Amino acid sequence: MIPVNEPLLDGNEKKYLSECIDTGWISSEGPFVKRFEEGMAQYVGRKHAVAVTNGSAALELAVAALKLHDGDEVIMPTFTIISCAQALVRHGVTPVLVDSDATTWNMNAADIEAKITPKTKAIMIVHIYGLPVDIDPIMALAKKYDLKIIEDAAEMIGQEYKNKKCGSFGDISIFSFYPNKHITTGEGGMVLCDDDELHERCKSLKNLCFQGKKRFVHEELGYNFRMSNIQAALGVAQLERIEEFVEKKRYIGKMYTDLLSDIDAIQLPLEKTDYSNNIYWVFGILIKEECNKTAEDIMMALKEYTIGTRPFFCPMHKQPVFKNMGMFVEEQHPIAENLYEKGLYIPSGMAITEEQMAKVSESLHKVVFV
Repeated sequence: MIPVNEPLLDGNEKKYLSECIDTGWISSEGPFVKRFEEGMAQYVGRKHAVAVTNGSAALELAVAALKLHDGDEVIMPTFTIISCAQALVRHGVTPVLVDSDATTWNMNAADIEAKITPKTKAIMIVHIYGLPVDIDPIMALAKKYDLKIIEDAAEMIGQEYKNKKCGSFGDISIFSFYPNKHITTGEGGMVLCDDDELHERCKSLKNLCFQGKKRFVHEELGYNFRMSNIQAALGVAQLERIEEFVEKKRYIGKMYTDLLSDIDAIQLPLEKTDYSNNIYWVFGILIKEECNKTAEDIMMALKEYTIGTRPFFCPMHKQPVFKNMGMFVEEQHPIAENLYEKGLYIPSGMAITEEQMAKVSESLHKVVFV
């Protein structure tokens, strides 16, 4: 089986992990945590960074730190992972959904303003699959209506929007370091911001809101979202190679584009926009209507050729858990629905070889034309 993702761990990972074990610093108190936070903040161009247990925890922390609560609304894309909406719903915040752009697969910035109401407190930007959201018009709306911006850059480590790093926009940003990300710590995430007060609040909330003078006396409920020194050691080693990893991902994207461009029945990822070049977090394909097959059909067929795949995100307005809560009743977002029905991504992890990509291409040609 060619896995859909396999990370590269052949740098200083073993060396730094051994250092954790040799020194006994394996908890969140270890020095690699601060080193990783400072390294990511400097790389992205942020003043502060707070390492946490995973990307979902980073989103939860961002919502809590901004003091969003019952009755507030946050505009976000329907086409994304459930962690984004879940972080809002857990705090009593209402997600207000926006459909996708058919070419970039990101949230359609042109549809946002019509969704703004007096209850709107923030816009959640979620960069999808390899290209960033068109940020400038959204930042203009945030300024016009005095809204906060939460930037989910989980899939965009190393990506830029108009030569500025993703993860550096808005009031608060998050990253994920799951194994399929450009930098991995196994599990892990990070919250980044420039505001000193917001930073202190994030640090407190992620650490059970312990107090300096009376440690076990709590004035607010927090979380145990602490990243371990072992995880951070992996992150430090991975961050050392981020530019190499970005280059490798773009090479994977170019090779797949060359190999698959003759299949008229599939839509390939957009290579670039006027504000960014694709970073190919994953290499997604969209089955066109004339193929008369769903993503599930193609995935099942590729499995017979030992090719690993993943479906595109199920839109938030189609999620049973939210339907059962009475949310998004009769909402329709046709572009996101089509992405879910017809979209999948093929093996494109950091460790994939040219031979494996050639096999994936050969197999995809066979199953599409059957």
